[in-house]
Amino acid sequence: METGKLKAYLLEQHTPATVKIYLHDIELFLLYLSEEKARAATYRDVLPYVDYLRKKYPNPRTVSRTIYSIKAYYFWLIATGQRDGHPCRYLNLKDAKDLPVQLQDLFTAEELELLLQREERYEAAKVKNQVIISLLVYQALKLSELVGLKTDDVDLQQGTVYVGETPKSNSRTLSLKPKQVMLFYEYIHQVRPRLLKNETEYLLVNLRGQRESGEGVMYLVETFKPLFPERNLNPTTIRQSVLANMLKAGKDLRVVQAFAGHRKPGTTEKYRQTGLEELKAVIAKYHPLQ
Repeated sequence: METGKLKAYLLEQHTPATVKIYLHDIELFLLYLSEEKARAATYRDVLPYVDYLRKKYPNPRTVSRTIYSIKAYYFWLIATGQRDGHPCRYLNLKDAKDLPVQLQDLFTAEELELLLQREERYEAAKVKNQVIISLLVYQALKLSELVGLKTDDVDLQQGTVYVGETPKSNSRTLSLKPKQVMLFYEYIHQVRPRLLKNETEYLLVNLRGQRESGEGVMYLVETFKPLFPERNLNPTTIRQSVLANMLKAGKDLRVVQAFAGHRKPGTTEKYRQTGLEELKAVIAKYHPLQ
């Protein structure tokens, strides 16, 4: 294994302490499967190792963390051209089938703010990552909307971002938070030009100078999961949380519908929580065996 190159790649997204843990997890995975087999592994090849971890470690958090490490290893192989697809990108520990919206998985506004407070090793990574996370936390963009943004969609003078129409959602122009305007200015005029390898109209580029992908955003969000190890943190649950929080704060249903780009009020209505539903969510969150 090219440990030095893998370490450098991981340090773009993680602290040195986290990278040390990830490298250890990856080393054990390669010893179990063999490096040659691991490089070409399929989903079915990875599953026996997860089963082995479940038997070895009673704490599911340990197993989940190891899965994150293995995912990072395959993202590195893809980024360096050593393989094409990710064998376990969507592999998560699930002991029961998830419902479309799990109320106990929703996050408060204060919890979502924690995603914007992480320190990064490199300033360019910090600015880029905060732009991405802020668009999830403040504008509740869907993954496809996020990676589809173009530089012309951002109007810093007006403090807005335009989100184009998709087959399932309406177009809309959303206000940026004041602190986002300064953040976006730094990204667009300072960070993005330094990262860019080839000209592109798309707003988001990764640290290798290429257009940011949905996989890249998913991986970034996954790196925050240690903050909420027992909960389902992903771009979808972040969006669901923002919409539910707006309704809970008393925002008019039609305002939230327009904000989200929903074509039907019923789509927005499902994010409204009754008092009974909130109570059930609290019970599920703090008393999972009830």
